[in-house]
Amino acid sequence: MKTFEINSEFSSGRREFLKKSGLATAAMAFPFASLPQSLKGVPMGVVVHSYGIRYGSKAESQTYPAFQNALDLMRHCHSIGAGGIQTTVGGWATDFAKKVRDEREKLGMYLEGSIAMPKNTEDVTRFEKEILTAKEAGATVLRTVCLSGRRYENFKSKAEWETFRENSHNSILLAEPIVRKHKVKLAIENHKDWKAAELAQIIQNLSSSWVGVTLDFGNNVSLLEEPMEVIRTLAPYAFSTHVKDMGIKSYKDGFLLSEVPLGTGIVDLKEAVTLCQKYNPDVTFSLEMITRDPLQIPCLEESYWTTFENPSAQDLAKILRLVRDKTYPDALPEVKNLNPEEKLAFEEENVVKCMAYSQANLSL
Repeated sequence: MKTFEINSEFSSGRREFLKKSGLATAAMAFPFASLPQSLKGVPMGVVVHSYGIRYGSKAESQTYPAFQNALDLMRHCHSIGAGGIQTTVGGWATDFAKKVRDEREKLGMYLEGSIAMPKNTEDVTRFEKEILTAKEAGATVLRTVCLSGRRYENFKSKAEWETFRENSHNSILLAEPIVRKHKVKLAIENHKDWKAAELAQIIQNLSSSWVGVTLDFGNNVSLLEEPMEVIRTLAPYAFSTHVKDMGIKSYKDGFLLSEVPLGTGIVDLKEAVTLCQKYNPDVTFSLEMITRDPLQIPCLEESYWTTFENPSAQDLAKILRLVRDKTYPDALPEVKNLNPEEKLAFEEENVVKCMAYSQANLSL
């Protein structure tokens, strides 16, 4: 057996945007239909979490009706020029998977699934069923995570972290034979759990052509790693991506971290895209622009460091210098003071802005 070593109310400008542009108007403002359709020129796709407010929303909105399922998400993303979607596949029936396949083929979009790891041997049956369902719908890459939360929040002791590491190790070993059997790629995201070198070591030690990485461009800032350092480390293993830009600001216990519209944050997006394409010409680029309040990264609190072995003062100094030198010039995005309709509108505005940026600046 293989082993591992492991902000405020809407600005007047934003309100004006919403007055002047409903969904269709916003989408028509950007000529995505003219994008090249070669493999390298496939437009950027959208991760379901970019619509975390709208997907399954209970708000009664005529302008932004809730997405009830993957078909709703796919059709909407196509309408704003997306090349594909990455979405959860748990609970899909076979007949629904066929409907997704038919719609995907009609629209000419790519599909990536998002799937939970098998927790134990009893859970492998569920995992394999979801693999087959996703494959029926046309997914050839399935994104997964080892941790649904955040390393510095979930674990209160080194023992808890070591248990997580061992359980993750076992889950990956259970998953690999299944994806190899069905010839579907499993892509483990750096999900505010593994530092870049830790995840790279896991993939190297497993040494399977069917298990790689969903490379998130911004998550590891929360683990005091600069975005390009992470991207250079993990790009060689990337099967898929979460494209995002990050804004940072200091606060009393460390720094605040937010997804911000592409091109306004600290990620060198052009270099990131180029590196991913260098190592994997078939890699897809999927937007994960999460509209929410800033995350607090309490790196000046002792509890933050519980799970990190041999923490480096240099790493802390480096990230604090980054916060000082690259602090976000405006208020970081907030939704806490918005009503349901405003939240939905803000989310749509953010996604459309990012799609426009990707076309104009990233050739996606």
